[in-house]
Amino acid sequence: MQLLTSARLTFSHLGLAGVLILSGCNLIPSSDAQQQPNPQNQQGGAVAVDAEIAELAALTEERTYTGTTRPFREISLRSQAEGRITDISVNVGDQVQSGQVLARLDGTIASSAVTQAEAEVAARESEVASLQAEVEDARTQVERARLELQQARSDSQRQAQLFRQGAVSEQAAETARTALGTAEQALRSAEKQVGNRQQSVAASARRITAQQAIVSQERERQSYGVLTSPVNGSVLARPTEPGNLAQAGTEVLRVGDFNQVKVEVRVSEREFANLRVGQRAEVRLDALPNQILAGQITRISPAAETRARLIPVEVTIPNSTGRIGSGLLARVNFQTAQSQRVVVPESATQIGQKPQQGQNQAPPKSATMYVVSRSGDQASVSPREVQLGNRANGQVEILSGLKVGESFVVRSSGKLEAGAPVRLSVLSQG
Repeated sequence: MQLLTSARLTFSHLGLAGVLILSGCNLIPSSDAQQQPNPQNQQGGAVAVDAEIAELAALTEERTYTGTTRPFREISLRSQAEGRITDISVNVGDQVQSGQVLARLDGTIASSAVTQAEAEVAARESEVASLQAEVEDARTQVERARLELQQARSDSQRQAQLFRQGAVSEQAAETARTALGTAEQALRSAEKQVGNRQQSVAASARRITAQQAIVSQERERQSYGVLTSPVNGSVLARPTEPGNLAQAGTEVLRVGDFNQVKVEVRVSEREFANLRVGQRAEVRLDALPNQILAGQITRISPAAETRARLIPVEVTIPNSTGRIGSGLLARVNFQTAQSQRVVVPESATQIGQKPQQGQNQAPPKSATMYVVSRSGDQASVSPREVQLGNRANGQVEILSGLKVGESFVVRSSGKLEAGAPVRLSVLSQG
């Protein structure tokens, strides 16, 4: 019994010692462990580095703009004449078709004006018909006068011959000449009457044309009493009701064309330089969270807002299904074409540099990067002076000094020196 108890105590001490030995491996915090000198580095061993391959990319800083959906067109149906509204056949939200009658105004006065104008046209036409009959009578008189003239001329010639032969007296010959002159005068008078009657007909015809124009105007005013939809769309507003008196210019309904939808966003002056009409844009709606809608810029305002210095930009997206309504929150991203350059993490250009002091210092235009060279299984680094470009999202453009396909150091576990051997980590590319 004592032997069994002693064995158990011995086993317990051994277990406790094992636990202490195992836990002793993590007694130094991880942060402290990283600050401990690397025995391998102290002995001239290779520094561990993370390396990447230089590639071409576009340095983009995606910006999202918010706006509200609106119909592609908004048409205000207004009364063009004074009248009482007798009927409005649609409500807000109703779908309408082009040419559909939406509202009516009392057309009693307009109908009376049309009837009166048409009666005046009929009276003018009757007058023209009467004058044309007088023209025909005048032409008949001309023909009669022409025949009488011929007879008078013949009689005058005969009497003159008989007078020369001494068969009739001079008075008879003179009477025949007088009758000839009278017949000539009667013909000229009849012909003048025809011209006068024709001028009267022409004047009456012009009065008919003018009166017909008045009839057309009155019919046009009569049509103002019927309001029809000019487009396929939806009713956006109904600001009045049947029974109200509408003056000329009173809005009765507002209709929206939703075949396309517009979103207006506001961009800064700096971003405005990269935008143009026809440029593509991606639109996301909270109402349709799983869809990305393709749109394009259709209008860029020529004037910026006075206070915020923001420029309104209009983006249009198709809406053939009609699912997108008005007033929805929209998020817009513009697709800008940017030149492709070598882009690297900014940390790769800051290895071995002292951090900048102060927030107002301009970012450096050049830096030293470490390029990795390989010879078999061995790798070493060499410093390389590079020219820096734009920065965004922790990335920086390399204008010169680093070529596509070259391997460079992103992070290192120690100080790097020219020609020093390095150990590539498992995260390294290539």
